[in-house]
Amino acid sequence: MAIEQPRISNRENPSISGLLNEISADRFQDWYRERQHRQNIENGTPYFNGPDHVPDPERHSPSSLLQCHRKVFYRQCNAPAEQPDPDGIFWFGSRFEEDIVFPFLDRAVTDPNTYVRNTMWIDISIETDAGEVRVKGATDPVIVDEDSVPILPIEVKTKSSLDHVDSPNRHHRAQVHAYLVGLSEKYDVDLRDAAILYGGRKSMDLKVFHVEFDDDFWEDVVLEWAREHTQYRLDDELPPAAPEYDWECEFCDYRERCGKGETETDGIGPEGFLPLYDEYPRESVVEYLEANQDAKLTPTLAHAHPDLAESYGSHEWHCPGCGTTKAVESIDWVGDVDQAPACKECGSNGILATLSGPMPDDQTRSGGGRDV
Repeated sequence: MAIEQPRISNRENPSISGLLNEISADRFQDWYRERQHRQNIENGTPYFNGPDHVPDPERHSPSSLLQCHRKVFYRQCNAPAEQPDPDGIFWFGSRFEEDIVFPFLDRAVTDPNTYVRNTMWIDISIETDAGEVRVKGATDPVIVDEDSVPILPIEVKTKSSLDHVDSPNRHHRAQVHAYLVGLSEKYDVDLRDAAILYGGRKSMDLKVFHVEFDDDFWEDVVLEWAREHTQYRLDDELPPAAPEYDWECEFCDYRERCGKGETETDGIGPEGFLPLYDEYPRESVVEYLEANQDAKLTPTLAHAHPDLAESYGSHEWHCPGCGTTKAVESIDWVGDVDQAPACKECGSNGILATLSGPMPDDQTRSGGGRDV
């Protein structure tokens, strides 16, 4: 008679608990970043793995035109972003363009004499009263003739919903205007028409807008924006915060630095971390530290990321009242930025003062940088 073996519950199986421990948000983020790193190398674009190159003041990407001057300034100067990259939106946008829009154009729109190219590069220079401005970038799909000469540039955007999309955004119009000018110059043609396609991420519906080239809009609005922004960069002057749409501030990567968030700032330059802000995405912190050899963590970030503090160093706590400084590890603090640690020296004199890290402008001058 066979002896029945005792059943082992899944909960008692050590391999199950090990697998469950590996299926975690942190593990996924590590895998996803490594996957991107490897794909960039395999695609011949390893430079995407490092910090973004700070462009020359006169250079602009088509997608940045007419956006908030201050946001673009922060982005160009590699200020640490306060929100994680919207990789999910980027991924959907790429898949929508490559797997949906391109086949649609190729199979349902073109005729035997027209074709679709994935992308085309533009690189144009225009003289303005601020000197030369340059617009360089790559288009979305372009319908071309049999000689691959462009006929109709198409810009593809995705939105969560198209319910309230009644016209294209002005900076999207500016973007396709740049494509029309750049492609016309490059191929010696006179392109005057483009299309902007908005795709809905929820319902997979589509709205299409025909954009005709407007000389006044190009000269008086787009080039004027590029001229102004070039001058801000040349003067190393923080531009005004002037988004075209009120909702842009809510989703901006630099909301706190700009002074539109909860931190008490009036808008500061692109260097350094905010002293009492600890919600930077970890990848943003690492990217900034890697790009700036003099950079260290603020005390609040050192508390949030002790392993990074060990590798990159950290600034000391500073009391604005009495001027004393304290090493991060000497202060017993629970990590609540709304309740920064109190200064004991000031407290002993009956003065209520709280510690902080150095302001961003002082961080590269404080502590002499880190060992490399």
